[in-house]
Amino acid sequence: MKILLLAGEESGVLYANRLKALMPTDEVRGYEDYGFKVADLAVMGFVAVLKKIFYFLRVKRTMQRAIDEWRPDAVLTIDYPGMNLKLAAYAKSKGIRTVHVVCPQVWAWKKGRIPKIEASLDKLCCFFPFEPKYFKPGFAEFIGHPLAEGFAARDPKSYEKGLVALLPGSRLGEIERNLPAMLEALAKLPGARAIIPAANERAERAIRQILSHPNTPHSTPLPLSVQLGGARELLLRAECAVVASGTATLEAGLARCPTVLVYKVDAFLAWFARKMIKEIRHIGLVNIIWEKAGEPGSEPMPELLQEAFTADAVANLLTRWREDPVARAEAIRRLDETVRLLDGKGNSLDRVVALLKA
Repeated sequence: MKILLLAGEESGVLYANRLKALMPTDEVRGYEDYGFKVADLAVMGFVAVLKKIFYFLRVKRTMQRAIDEWRPDAVLTIDYPGMNLKLAAYAKSKGIRTVHVVCPQVWAWKKGRIPKIEASLDKLCCFFPFEPKYFKPGFAEFIGHPLAEGFAARDPKSYEKGLVALLPGSRLGEIERNLPAMLEALAKLPGARAIIPAANERAERAIRQILSHPNTPHSTPLPLSVQLGGARELLLRAECAVVASGTATLEAGLARCPTVLVYKVDAFLAWFARKMIKEIRHIGLVNIIWEKAGEPGSEPMPELLQEAFTADAVANLLTRWREDPVARAEAIRRLDETVRLLDGKGNSLDRVVALLKA
C-alpha cells in the first residue's frame, strides 16, 4: 500500500515515525521526500507566514503534483491543518482515502470550518474525548492520546528537590519571547536549578544564544543547563516547571508535574486571538480538558499570558509549590484526574492504521 504521510511540525513527526513503524510493509512518503524540512514548515503567526507565502505555495503545488504522479492509496495527515487539510481535500477530490490525526480546534474558534473539514476527509482521529461531538455522527472518533500511553500516575513525593524544568517552546519566535522572563523568574528562586530541554538543534542554538547575550535579564550566571531533547524524562523528575503553551504543556500534565503555563505572541496575534476565541476560557490543553469535563474549581495548570506573564508572577507560583506540600499535592491530584480522561482504552496509533486501511 502506498501512503502519503504528512506531518508539518515536530510533534507530528514523532507520531509519523511511530505510525511508520506500524506499517513496515507499506511504501510511505512525506514532506521530506520532496525536499521540505519540518523546521522550515513550522512557522507560526500571520506575519511570519506572510513572509514565506511563496515558499508555502511551492509546498502546496509540489505535494499536489506528488499526489497526481505517485497516486498514493491513502493520504494520512497529522495536525498542521493550514496546509494538510488543503492537501487532504485535493487527494479526496481524486478519489483517494483521507484520514487526519489531531482535530482542528473548532471547539475554540471558527466552528464554520466544520462542514469544510467533513468534506475534506473520510475520517478524523481525535485525541480529546470532547471533540467528536462537534462533527456529524461516525465522522470523528476519539482514539485516546498517544502521549498518555507512556505515562503512569506519579507519587507526589517523587521528584528532585530544587529542579525546575524550563520549556520555552520549539519555534525560534517562541523561544525569543518566552525564555528571558523564564530566566528572570529562575533568578528569584533561592536554591533552584533549571534544565532546558531543546526540542531540536535549531532551538538549542537559539537558547544558547540568548543565554550568552549580555542583555539576558540576570546579573550573575544562573544554575542551569541546556540539553537536546529529554523533556519527558525531565518533567517526570522535576519539582515544578514553566512551559510555553503547546503540546509540551500536555506532557507536563501527563507527568503530573506542577506547571505554570506561559505564553507571549506579537500584539496583533494576541488581539486577533482575543477577538476570535470565544468558546473556551483557557489555552492550555490540560485546562481545556478540565473545563470541557465540567470539573469544579480552578484550572490544574495556572496560565500567565501576554502582560500577565512576568518573572514575579511565575516565581510566586513556583515558590508556593516548592514550599507548601499541601499545595503541591493538590496540583498533582488535579493533573491526575484530568489526564485520566485521555485514556482511549487501547493503542491510539493502531486505531489510526486500522481506520486508514478500512
